Amino acid sequence: MKKSKLLLTAIALCCLSLGACKKSTTPGPQGPKGDVGATGEKGDTGPQGPTGATGATGATGANGTNGTNGAKGDTGATGATGATGATGATGATGATGATGATGATGAAGANGKDGVDGKDGNANIQSFLLSNRGVTLTGFTRLAIPAITQDIVDKGIVLVYFRVTGQTTSYYSLPYNETDRSISVSNYGVGYVDIKANFTVASGLDFRVVVIPGSTLGSLGVNHPGLNLRSFSEVASAFGLRN
Repeated sequence: MKKSKLLLTAIALCCLSLGACKKSTTPGPQGPKGDVGATGEKGDTGPQGPTGATGATGATGANGTNGTNGAKGDTGATGATGATGATGATGATGATGATGATGATGAAGANGKDGVDGKDGNANIQSFLLSNRGVTLTGFTRLAIPAITQDIVDKGIVLVYFRVTGQTTSYYSLPYNETDRSISVSNYGVGYVDIKANFTVASGLDFRVVVIPGSTLGSLGVNHPGLNLRSFSEVASAFGLRN
C-alpha cells in the first residue's frame, strides 16, 4: 500500500512539471508515424434480425394508350371448292296449262277390206280356267261357272278337263281313270259344275271348263268333221280358245 501511494505522488508531480514546461517551451518536431497495427480477426456475424412488416400494395397504374394498328397482311390463297350440296326437294307442280284449240278434222281414211266370215256359233263358245283347286273323296267339289244357263243345261253341252297346277302339259278330259285314281263330272246345273273323285287333295289341280250352247251343236259335224271333244287342244284350236 505504501508503494502505491508513493507512485501516484510521483506521477502527479511529473504532470505538474510538464504543464509548466509547455507554457514556456517550443514543441519539438513530430516523430515518425508509427506502423499500422495488424487488422484484428473478423468477428462472428450476428444473428439476422426479424423480417419487417410488408408494406402496403401500391395503387394500380393507369392503362397505357393503345398502339397503332399494324400493316394489313397479304391476302391468303383461295381455299379449295367445297363439295356440291344435296339436291333440293322437287318444287310443287305448276298449274295445268290452258287446253289448246281443237285441231281440224283429218280426211276420212279409205274403207278396209271385208274380213273373212266366221264360222257360225263359234263366238258363243266360252272357256273358263279355275286354277289350283282340290278334290275330295267325300261329297264333291263345286266349280262356279256363271256361263252355264238353263238353255245350256237343256240344249248345250259342258266339257271339263284338268291338269296338275304349274305344268304345261295337255289337259286330261273327264271322266279320267288311273289304276287307283278317278275323277269325273258328278253333275252340272245353272251356274256350276260338281266334280267327284275317289281320293282327296287340298289343292294343286287346274280345271278347264268349256261351255257349248245348243245352237252350235248342229254345226259341229259340218264345220269341224272328226273333231275329238276329249282333246282340249283340238277344241281350243277349232274354236279359237286360249290354251
